[in-house]
Amino acid sequence: MRNSVEAPVALQLKPIKRDFNLFVSLHPNAIHAYGVRSHKFEYCDMIELIFLCTKRRSKGQGVLILGTCDTGKTLMFYKLVYGGSKQPFTVTSVSPNTGDYVIPEKSKTLQMIDLPGHERLRLQMLEQKKSSARGIIYVVDSATIQKDIKEAAEFLYNILSDSVILGNSLPVLVACNKQDQHLVKGASFIEKQLQKEINTLRVTRSAALQQIDSSGNNNTFIGKRDKDFEFSDLKPLRVTFTECSALETAEGAQPGLTGVESWLANLI
Repeated sequence: MRNSVEAPVALQLKPIKRDFNLFVSLHPNAIHAYGVRSHKFEYCDMIELIFLCTKRRSKGQGVLILGTCDTGKTLMFYKLVYGGSKQPFTVTSVSPNTGDYVIPEKSKTLQMIDLPGHERLRLQMLEQKKSSARGIIYVVDSATIQKDIKEAAEFLYNILSDSVILGNSLPVLVACNKQDQHLVKGASFIEKQLQKEINTLRVTRSAALQQIDSSGNNNTFIGKRDKDFEFSDLKPLRVTFTECSALETAEGAQPGLTGVESWLANLI
């Protein structure tokens, strides 16, 4: 146990020890991320967890652009950073792309970090960059989401259940890209499909982990127990959806990146 405890934390110890359920209600996501259950919770664990939940964290300046392969996230990165004056290579990237995005009305900049979408690289790259992130843009292909829903939901699940991302309450924007194409799915439909698939993932992953770990400790369950998963249950983590298109068309009818840029402006 730590030798000294900061005053604000020390003040919380007595009431939390008396009524642990109160602390669970205040920090539900932190409890899940920490991987503990109330009946197995030790006093030293309580102190460490309170430090994790109450210490002041400095906000990073990096915005991670994540997604599976072929979602158009790298084109989105180039549009945001270079405004269309530079085009990306069409081959799959194996290293991060970085550049500054300027928010004109605030004269502020954010570092945009486009991470590879390849299955063998994306989690490794996320592990390296997540601690310095200020927010996350998760890009999905609105034209193929029904076919790719399992892969898209699984990667998003990994992001949302990450202890660092949960602990820092990073805002997440799900960018429903390629709205310029015909017969694409809208943001509302995609949100419902992802919720449904993540709900299934919660059950299968929890069951698999309980077979491995008889203690029942589990840091991958997200949302509220005893109800179907909804993104709104992740508070204080904020997950929002927007429709967008990184590709310009002659007709100019696509939504462009207005929703993405508005979300970025609110990060400052």
